[in-house]
Amino acid sequence: MDRNQVIGFSLLAALLIGYVMYSQHEQKVFYEKKQADSIAYAKAHPRPIVDSSKLIAATAGVDSATADSATLALRALQPSAFNGTAQKVTLENGKVSVEFTTKGAYPTAASLKNYKTYQKKELYLFNGGGNVMSATLPIDNNRATADLYFSPVTRTEPNGDKTIDFVADLGNGKKVELIYTLPADDYMMRCNVVLTGIQASSLPLTWNTSLLPTEKDLANERMNTQVYYRNKDEDHDYFTVAAEEKTIDNKSNAPHWLGLRKQYFSTALIADDGFSKMDSKFWYKNESKDVVAYNTATMMLPMKPAGNINTASMKWYIGPNDYKTLKSYKIDLDEMVPLGVGIMAFVKYINQFAIIPIFYFLAGFVSNYAVIILLMTIFIRLILSFFTYKSYLSSAKMRVLKPELDELREKCGDDQQKFGMEQMKLFRSAGVNPLGGCLPMLFQLPILLSIYYIFPSFIEFRQKSFLWADDLSTYDSILNFGFNIPFYGDHISLFTLLMTASSLFLALYNKNMTPQDPNNPMLKYMPYIFPIILMGVFNRMAAALTFYYTFSNLLSIAQQFIIQKYFINEQAIHAQLQENKNKPPAQSKWAMKLEEMQKMQADKAKAQPRKK
Repeated sequence: MDRNQVIGFSLLAALLIGYVMYSQHEQKVFYEKKQADSIAYAKAHPRPIVDSSKLIAATAGVDSATADSATLALRALQPSAFNGTAQKVTLENGKVSVEFTTKGAYPTAASLKNYKTYQKKELYLFNGGGNVMSATLPIDNNRATADLYFSPVTRTEPNGDKTIDFVADLGNGKKVELIYTLPADDYMMRCNVVLTGIQASSLPLTWNTSLLPTEKDLANERMNTQVYYRNKDEDHDYFTVAAEEKTIDNKSNAPHWLGLRKQYFSTALIADDGFSKMDSKFWYKNESKDVVAYNTATMMLPMKPAGNINTASMKWYIGPNDYKTLKSYKIDLDEMVPLGVGIMAFVKYINQFAIIPIFYFLAGFVSNYAVIILLMTIFIRLILSFFTYKSYLSSAKMRVLKPELDELREKCGDDQQKFGMEQMKLFRSAGVNPLGGCLPMLFQLPILLSIYYIFPSFIEFRQKSFLWADDLSTYDSILNFGFNIPFYGDHISLFTLLMTASSLFLALYNKNMTPQDPNNPMLKYMPYIFPIILMGVFNRMAAALTFYYTFSNLLSIAQQFIIQKYFINEQAIHAQLQENKNKPPAQSKWAMKLEEMQKMQADKAKAQPRKK
């Protein structure tokens, strides 16, 4: 090939390349212009929304072929959001799986992957058609998003978060988006509402939920099912589910979140900017064995305007009532773990700052939760041993003084006022505080109450077995009657029986160690009646709780035996009390006031005329 041929072929190749590039450029310009013209035409000629009822009425009585043609014509005229077929879409991570429907773009089912029901089945917090979240749009006579068909677009973010973007095109430049994002390792799902071409300062939001049973005892699960809510001013409250509808009317305050709590699992809807109003109804049906409770809530969701777009952001918690998990969100969701309520609300601080830290500290070293209960019991008894010793020491002093008290009682006869004054003089001279045995026991009572609240609420005990108890979070039934015994139940809980037996033995042991007041004969029976009453109360309680109380009673018996045998010498105590009598009495203001009151009562009694 000579020089001229090389030049000719080079020119032809250059022309070919230039032609291809020019053609691609012109084609791109053509399609962009065509798209712009189409958009301009659509804006200038909006597609009318055909009333389906009128079209159906107009085609009534025609043959099936004509009717099918009318249906096709209707679907062709309406945007895709108004017709379609509901499909299921799933969003999941390693902890939770949420199933959505494309009709309405809301969750219809939620299951927790790391938990099972008591029957060892897949654990659904809610599942089925009774679960709806719908917003009312200010268009087409208040159309609900639950009636729209959405097109889902799923994607996985670089950080592992998974997102479903539900889009409903309403035509005429109007569009609704519901965007759900589930973090890679969390129970808190994010939900963004985006309205395009729809002006709304707030949206009425309806949230219907049917909570499913997951535990052994449906009645007990209902008793531990509540609605919680927190206002933007951080004030919060709750109420328990009932057979009749209960209503929260929170229109005067701005609620931040609304939570539906079962015994060990919860779902909560949280608005980033709070709801402007809220009305919630919560109830259960006695005849329903498949649903724990029903909830219908209506809230006003404030929208943020940005030109032609209005947005709102929410979060949706679907997960366990794990104290550490709920507390990590820092919006008081941990209030759904009952640590102390009502007049006993003060014990929640004992749980927060003592019991829970001790529990998690031990759980860091011990994997067996029954062993953790044993260690906690020993630790708590050691902490309270000082008060226990002071109580037993006071009882020993009273036993030493019993012969002298019996002499005073015989000397005073039926004159109780005189006996009371002489008794106080004896206590003062001997240096004995008559309340010394009661006050140390009162210091131990808050610990017992705090355990009463926290142990049945600790999800860590759920489905953890020990000895004959297959689940420490519920009662340990060794025999089911098949019928109900009033004030007791339909089964026998062995740990409850052991707790009652150990309480009776402890009461009998204390009887021999504590002097009895002959003027109050009923007092000597109360230590035996009280455990019998509690047996019916605790028969349906968590095995973790009754096991703790049983072991605590056994430790008390052992502790009392050791203190009485090795730390308390009644002969030395008697000698010390006699020596105190020879010292000038150091009377406290409280004792002086008490003695003065007794003297006034005695003088008043003498001044009254005696009946003949």
